[in-house]
Amino acid sequence: MQTSNKQFIGIDLFSEAGGLSLGASMAGIDVALAVEKDYHAAATYARNHPNTKLWNVDIEELVELPNINTDKFSIVLFGGPPCQGFSTSNKRTWNNSNPQNHLYKEFIRIAKLTQPEWIVFENVTGFTNLTSGDFLGILINDLTDLGFECSHSILTASDHGIPQRRNRFFLIGSKYKGKIAIDIPTNENTVSVADAISDLPTLDNGANMDVLPYKTAAENTYAQALRKNLKECSGHLVSRNSNVVIERYTYINQGENWRSIPSELMLDYTDRTRCHTGIYHRLREDRPSVVGLF
Repeated sequence: MQTSNKQFIGIDLFSEAGGLSLGASMAGIDVALAVEKDYHAAATYARNHPNTKLWNVDIEELVELPNINTDKFSIVLFGGPPCQGFSTSNKRTWNNSNPQNHLYKEFIRIAKLTQPEWIVFENVTGFTNLTSGDFLGILINDLTDLGFECSHSILTASDHGIPQRRNRFFLIGSKYKGKIAIDIPTNENTVSVADAISDLPTLDNGANMDVLPYKTAAENTYAQALRKNLKECSGHLVSRNSNVVIERYTYINQGENWRSIPSELMLDYTDRTRCHTGIYHRLREDRPSVVGLF
């Protein structure tokens, strides 16, 4: 397959706090530009990626971007348009009329404006099947018209060293001939919940000390990679739950949820049979955590 020898320059659309930019940087891409509408997300992005030029604007109002010398640089345009309207956990707006669902067109517009050689498009799996896959079909047709050869797949985070079974749709487009193989690896060393959090402090109901020392030494490569040389971690502010909430959890074994709670303890729910599967869910320590299939 033909490839470019030019330096890679990244443009991150719908960047939020900068997760995709972090991955791009780790892959050797110099992320030069980013666009994020939300002020708080943009402020977090700026803190995480201080060397990236950030536009805190509505992407629909963005009419021009700085010129990038495409003779010297290979542009990689990437991003994940808003996913709420494609998420199967949100049936109220899971339809063609949700205006946010059409913001993927801005991705296409910016592609026309910047002329990238590479495209990476991410979204929830619902993007592929809403209205019988119309959105996916239009996206591929539009990118094909722009000269991209497209490949796409559903990737699962736990297959890539993340302790969570979260599925996401990825599309890669290239201006070079030949489709990109999106490999789904067989990860024989899956990271479990215990690998990820067993070294964290044990917290009581209503705990209010934000920064605490780790409970144990890092006992696996995942913990070592996240902690590096840190001795303390933050984020230990816990809401104070009522006694009935605490009692509910005593009935839930690992991997179970609200269904294990006696009905007499769930009387404040109008119809507990309609609870989301994540309500009162207890993680299993020996495997990646489970999240909804969005």
